[in-house]
Amino acid sequence: MPRSMQEIINQADELADRFESYSPNPDDQRDPRPLESLRSAVAERVAAETAIVRAVGEARDAGYSWATIGALLGTSGEAARQRYAQAVAH
Repeated sequence: MPRSMQEIINQADELADRFESYSPNPDDQRDPRPLESLRSAVAERVAAETAIVRAVGEARDAGYSWATIGALLGTSGEAARQRYAQAVAH
């Protein structure tokens, strides 16, 4: 529904007033430490996955089968191949 320029300006002024008069309630603040822990865990997961890809590539270069690699990863050889073959392809 089209609005007039004055309606848009009035709404912008109302939003600006609400923003400027806002006072945060200390009870509404959350502890950021759980998100910091999550960010750290994700970084560790990325590092671990990078190390796994490198090790899978080394194992393949050394002639090990996908079945052997999959067994060490706790999965089937086919699942290991599907997940890592493209990442370790030269």
